[in-house]
Amino acid sequence: MLRSLNGQNMQQFIREKLIEKAKEKLSTTDLSVREIAYELGFEHPQSFSKLFKIKTNQSPLEFRVSFN
Repeated sequence: MLRSLNGQNMQQFIREKLIEKAKEKLSTTDLSVREIAYELGFEHPQSFSKLFKIKTNQSPLEFRVSFN
């Protein structure tokens, strides 16, 4: 049903929302990338950083620097 509404499966949808939340936290808080990863439910911050880079073509730190 989700795929018919927006063309994404559930996993893609969840990842997109996680990246949106991560961008918000990176741009509005002083939390470390590690803290943000844990808050978003990642067991390993490296997994979060890898997903973020794949989806945005920037590391979380690069995104934060470019936003400031």
